[in-house]
Amino acid sequence: MIRVMIADDHQLFAEGLSQALNSLPDARVVGVINSGPALEDALRTQPAEVSIVDIEMPGGDGIAAIGSIGNRTRAIVVSMHASDDQKERAAGAGAKGFFSKAVPLATLAAAVRAVADGKNLIQLSEEERDQVLDTYREAQLDPGAASLTAREREILQLLAIGVSATDELADRLYISQKTVKNHLASIFQKLAVSDRTQAAIEAIRLGIAKPS
Repeated sequence: MIRVMIADDHQLFAEGLSQALNSLPDARVVGVINSGPALEDALRTQPAEVSIVDIEMPGGDGIAAIGSIGNRTRAIVVSMHASDDQKERAAGAGAKGFFSKAVPLATLAAAVRAVADGKNLIQLSEEERDQVLDTYREAQLDPGAASLTAREREILQLLAIGVSATDELADRLYISQKTVKNHLASIFQKLAVSDRTQAAIEAIRLGIAKPS
């Protein structure tokens, strides 16, 4: 799961971006703040692999904040002021990506994945950048979720539609109740959850199962 911090003083944009990123199975917005100094403060207590940063904000611009943050996060600048001069400033401050606010969500999501994976997009030409982003278009599940077996996914789909009793799960799948419990224990471990309700919610969020 990629933890993302958003620093932007345009409330509607920041809230919309937060909701959009939270809808992805491999990203979670851990904070939305509205100034450069607030970004520095937030990262002291809430780690984030990637920060999406606007340029013009109260208390100093976002590029200055990126320069002060160092390696506590990997920054992507997303701004209405996407000029070459600002891109050079962002690169000099250590930003790993630079986009206009008109960027499609799918492209920005791919950039978040790429930057979290260590890619430096800001140094690439647009053509080179787009080639890299094409390899990050698909959501990247955590290793635990990616390792779910076909049977465990079947159980998660049943949980998602409200079938949660051990005996009913066993009857639906033609397996013993003990086997159901073993599968559930494995599911809980892989998804880092503690009960069937949490497992169902996480499976729906990850796109592994669909609710009725």
